[in-house]
Amino acid sequence: MVVNNKVDSLSYDVEAPPATPAVVSAPPTPRGEAAMVMMTPPVAAAGSVGVEVHKVSAPERRSTAKALRQRLAEVFFPDDPLHQFKNQSFARRLVLALQYFFPIFQWGSAYDLRLLRSDVISGLTIASLAIPQGISYAKLANLPPIIGLYSSFVPPLIYSLLGSSRDLAVGPVSIASLVMGSMLRQAVSPDQEPILYLQLAFTSTFFAGVFQASLGFLRLGFIVDFLSKATLTGFMGGAAIIVSLQQLKGLLGIVHFTSQMGFIQVMHSVIKHRDEWAWQTIVMGLAFLLVLLATRHISSRNPKLFWVSAAAPLTSVIISTIISFVCKAHGISIIGNLPKGLNPPSVNMLTFSGSYVGLAINTGIMTGILSLTEGIAVGRTFASINNYQVDGNKEMMAIGVMNMAGSCASCYVTTGSFSRSAVNYSAGCKTAVSNIVMAAAVLVTLLFLMPLFHYTPNVILSAIIITAVIGLIDFQGAAKLWKVDKLDFLACMAAFFGVLLVSVQMGLAIAVGISLFKILLQVTRPNMVIKGVIPGTQSYRSMVQYREAMRVPSFLVVGVESAIYFANSMYLVERIVRFLREEEERALKSNQCPVRCIILDMSAVAAIDTSGLDALAELNRVLDKRNVELVLANPVGSVTERLYNSVVGKTFGSDRVFFSVAEAVAAAPHKAQP
Repeated sequence: MVVNNKVDSLSYDVEAPPATPAVVSAPPTPRGEAAMVMMTPPVAAAGSVGVEVHKVSAPERRSTAKALRQRLAEVFFPDDPLHQFKNQSFARRLVLALQYFFPIFQWGSAYDLRLLRSDVISGLTIASLAIPQGISYAKLANLPPIIGLYSSFVPPLIYSLLGSSRDLAVGPVSIASLVMGSMLRQAVSPDQEPILYLQLAFTSTFFAGVFQASLGFLRLGFIVDFLSKATLTGFMGGAAIIVSLQQLKGLLGIVHFTSQMGFIQVMHSVIKHRDEWAWQTIVMGLAFLLVLLATRHISSRNPKLFWVSAAAPLTSVIISTIISFVCKAHGISIIGNLPKGLNPPSVNMLTFSGSYVGLAINTGIMTGILSLTEGIAVGRTFASINNYQVDGNKEMMAIGVMNMAGSCASCYVTTGSFSRSAVNYSAGCKTAVSNIVMAAAVLVTLLFLMPLFHYTPNVILSAIIITAVIGLIDFQGAAKLWKVDKLDFLACMAAFFGVLLVSVQMGLAIAVGISLFKILLQVTRPNMVIKGVIPGTQSYRSMVQYREAMRVPSFLVVGVESAIYFANSMYLVERIVRFLREEEERALKSNQCPVRCIILDMSAVAAIDTSGLDALAELNRVLDKRNVELVLANPVGSVTERLYNSVVGKTFGSDRVFFSVAEAVAAAPHKAQP
């Protein structure tokens, strides 16, 4: 990509750097090029063309309390949520507060029949998808199928009151269901101890809600951002394959199946129990799987036909149930009896003591992080499409309260589903009322239609799950990572194979660990570049990115593109000394004047701590011994403030801190002499 950039009345192209290693030593400059540098007006005549030298000013002094208050406000309240309350009457503030905590009162006053018609259509559409998915995902979490329908009734109602997204469709999701089922099953068997397993599922959901709501209330949502897009791509892809492999039990009709999640263990179990394969189940499963995949492909190719893939799961359930009933379920495993009625209270099933509390907390945090990440990402995606804002902290509180309340009403962890939200958006939803309509449809199902699901084959639920999760495998996203950032691609693959070959929990741990390692790597090893002057201008740019940039004789201009902290301060010193050594070797080979001054361009240094200041002092001492002067150029306000308030600032003095690199060169024209 080339962007035209006008500098000092001359036009230059912003070029992408060549495909070279990150640390690049500048190549030797021919003598002819050195002569050209000497003839460049901003360099050779820097002192004679009348470049005005400006004083670098420190920002206005602030009290410690004021500085701390401003810093905390930027960290925890970057969106300034209290701005709307300024200069308002007390009554108006109460109304605004009510609208802030319950967004339904904000858009509800302007609600009309036109919006209701759109929301009813979209709500019924996503209900046709939510009912079979709810039953399927509950089985994925090793829970009774009815729990999936309970979780599609209460949470959407609560979210419609507290959520700020118009398009988010709430309910159980595949990845959170898989993680909960795999983590709880390691300690408790859902077949041998179903009551205890159900208690732990509800308790884990409660802790997930507490964790999510706490992050939102304390405005710590940035913690969720430690899961980078690259690691999530790998994790989701690996989890999707694991989920699909788990469905081989239902797709092949296997009775005795492994409880482990690893790829090797699952495939070994499939081959070991091949004598249990049922041809009736396989035929029905493959037939409906092909139909579901075909409808998904049709809707993806033509978005106007979104209803084809949206209605396909429920239609498949109805048709397969009729076939199973007619054939008397011969050779096909069915769901069986499902109780009618509303969600029974489950407060008495929450357990906060005993040996399994730690497991419930860990499961709650894991599923809470994943469901938050998915829900907020989906909400922001559709908010950007429809040009409105979603408050991440309010979403965390809404999802958290939704899960806490759901755990008391026989629901397990829920969040915004991408597949249902995409259908909700395509169906033309206008507000969160679509969630209320969906919940009403689920309510009718719970009260009157449950006996109709008695003959529903388990194999159709497996086919629905495979169809839903296959879209989580993002091949194009992985290919883009390889093209753009190899380190991100490595992180993606590590998370992918961690889930696939070890476990879902280990894959998530690897994803978080790699994300943190990448941050540490960028902090401890910041990018540093050698800069040269663009001919005909006073602009200094990276010589790796701009091939026309030229060195200034006797000067070494180094750009630091990161904050200077204790974690990278010593690397800064070592790298600059290495730059100096390489430049001296290059100058010696090309018979040019040696470096007499190093200019540290600090325009990209956003912050500096005491260790960074000490590193500058140490670097100054090292260079003094080599008869090389160190000067600073273009420090930002916070860096200048700390510099002038420290002993290091007195060491440099105002005559060695400059407004720009060009002024630093202009202030020392004699340095250009050999």
